[in-house]
Amino acid sequence: MRFIICSLLVTVAVLAALAQVPAIRETDTSGWTDLLADKSLKGWTRLPIPPTAPLSEVSPWNFDAGAGTLVCEGSKAGHEWLRFDRELSNFVLHVEWAFTKAVGEPRYNSGVFVRNGGDAVIWHQAQTGSASGGYLFGDTLVGGVKQRVNLREQMKEQRVRPAGEWNTYEIRAEGKSLTLSVNGAPTNEWAGCEVPRGFIGLEAEGFRIEFRNVRVKELP
Repeated sequence: MRFIICSLLVTVAVLAALAQVPAIRETDTSGWTDLLADKSLKGWTRLPIPPTAPLSEVSPWNFDAGAGTLVCEGSKAGHEWLRFDRELSNFVLHVEWAFTKAVGEPRYNSGVFVRNGGDAVIWHQAQTGSASGGYLFGDTLVGGVKQRVNLREQMKEQRVRPAGEWNTYEIRAEGKSLTLSVNGAPTNEWAGCEVPRGFIGLEAEGFRIEFRNVRVKELP
C-alpha cells in the first residue's frame, strides 16, 4: 500500500510540473510574429517529402477559423511539409500542437522543422508523438557533409502529453545551438548545428494533427 501511495504521489507531482511550468512566450510577450495571421495560409508552401516525390493534388491543410487552429488531416495526402516562405537565422519558435486521438494505438507521427533547406534535403525536426517525441533529429551538415543526427538518447526527460491533449514546443535557434523545450522545460539541445539559417515548417505524415499559436521571435 505504501508503495502504491508513493507511486501516486510521484505521478501527481510529475503532472503538476508539466502543467505549471510557463512557456517562454508567456513570460516574454514582446516581439512575436504570428505566422498564421493570414488564415488563407498566404506565405506558406506545400512541398513533398522526399523532395523528388509527387505532391498530392489534395491538400491536407486547412484553417479552422472557429477553433483558431491549422488542421492537417493527414490521411488526405502523402508525406509532405508546409513551409513558411522566409528564411530565418536566430529566433525562438513557439508552436502548440495536438493529435486527434484515433482508435487503437497508432504510432502518431509529425514534427516541427527549423533551419530547413528550401527543398528539405537538409532538415532539422523536433519530433512529435503521443506521449513520445520531444527530441531533435535530422539530415544536416557534419563537417560539411550531409549526415543523419538523432538526439533521442540525449533527451533529458519525456514531457510530451498523449494524443488528444495540447503540447507546447519552443525551439530556440541561436548560432550553432538548437534547443527544444517541451511544455515549458528544455528536453534536448543540439550544440553543433552547422546550418546557420533556413525555413520553418510543419509536417504531415498520415495523422490528424492541429497547430495553433505558431509564432516566432527573431533574435539579434
